[in-house]
Amino acid sequence: MEILFLCQRVPFPPDRGDRITTYHVLKMLRGMGRVRVGCFLESPRDREGVKSLEEMDVEVEAVPLHPRLKRVLSLAWLPTRIPLTLPYFHSGRLEEAVRRWCAQGLDLGFAYSSSMGQYLLGRPIPLKVMQFAELDSDKWRQLSRETTFPRSWIFKREAELLERFERSLARAVDLSLVVSPLEKALFQERIPGVEPLIVENGVDAEYFHPETGSPREEAVIFTGVMNYDPNVQGVLRFARQVWPLVRKTRPKARFFVVGSDPVRSIQTLHGKEGIHVTGRVPDTRPWFDRARVAAAPLWVARGIQNKVLEAMAMALPVVATPAAFGGIDARPGEHLLLAEEPGDFARAVVELLENPEKAASMGRAARAWVKERYSWKNILAGLEKILRKKLEATSPGPSSPAPGASTPAPGPGGDGPQG
Repeated sequence: MEILFLCQRVPFPPDRGDRITTYHVLKMLRGMGRVRVGCFLESPRDREGVKSLEEMDVEVEAVPLHPRLKRVLSLAWLPTRIPLTLPYFHSGRLEEAVRRWCAQGLDLGFAYSSSMGQYLLGRPIPLKVMQFAELDSDKWRQLSRETTFPRSWIFKREAELLERFERSLARAVDLSLVVSPLEKALFQERIPGVEPLIVENGVDAEYFHPETGSPREEAVIFTGVMNYDPNVQGVLRFARQVWPLVRKTRPKARFFVVGSDPVRSIQTLHGKEGIHVTGRVPDTRPWFDRARVAAAPLWVARGIQNKVLEAMAMALPVVATPAAFGGIDARPGEHLLLAEEPGDFARAVVELLENPEKAASMGRAARAWVKERYSWKNILAGLEKILRKKLEATSPGPSSPAPGASTPAPGPGGDGPQG
């Protein structure tokens, strides 16, 4: 079987939200046939990821992407009716690679995120699958409410235009995937007439497991890429509104901010009030092992947060906002704690810091639950079965593009939100 897999970033190593998902999907697809990957290089270290994939006998077309330049050039597209995400992720080189692979013959085209779905349109691929996970347009809508003019206007514009494209894309492909029942309900509200399949995020609980007997410090941990707006906003709000309340009661408590590429506003937190900003680390597990509590203070979020599943797999109790919890099948009070307002969030964190036994008990329950409920192997086995069945029933033939959904001209744009 010949398979095309499209994703924004090189799907290796699985060290951030979207890469975790795309890596495991790629593993599943490799079990089905020969895979060709189309993606973008965001940093020099991504070339190591490409090399690793090629050693796994995966053909990769990875196009360098220059985010700062793309964002500056995006201003030229504001007067148009094109969502900026599309020209941002458009590449003539990648377009040519997809055309070449199609000419060689493809059975399945699988795209992760709407920005990469543009490469499927009009292609002669018998089965086209679009993994929306969550609607990127809705993330832009949320961000527009959290920012001030002119960014709020740009984000609102992007939400409206990208939603229009997502609607066209969903109707042009053979199968749409979302990550949770919550996302399915939103999808069907915004894109009536298309019923998506739910394929949840998972966690590798064999990899993410706590070291037995490892001493826990009086510390809270947050993990995530630290140049991604929702993570940055969440950590800053936590540091300014929640953490001072925690330190009033627990003056020796520490807060670990663990993640690559911290922006300047995050870097300046380092060394203040027990806050430790690590930057990129080779392995997050030792940091999880040091902490007593994991925090997920995200007020702009959709879908299933990998950072929450990983913390639970590491037997850590998580304090999460409802936005960060949304889509996760777990029981608040048993597997994790929920809090929305800064005062409530601080009280929940303090409660767990002051009661190590309660924290450990909740962490054990959380780990047992995600091992049973969120195994990548089980989740993707179901998807593979559905894909094979659809391929058997699909006769090869050229696909027609959705009306008005032609591939956008190359140009700059705004990066679609990722977790």
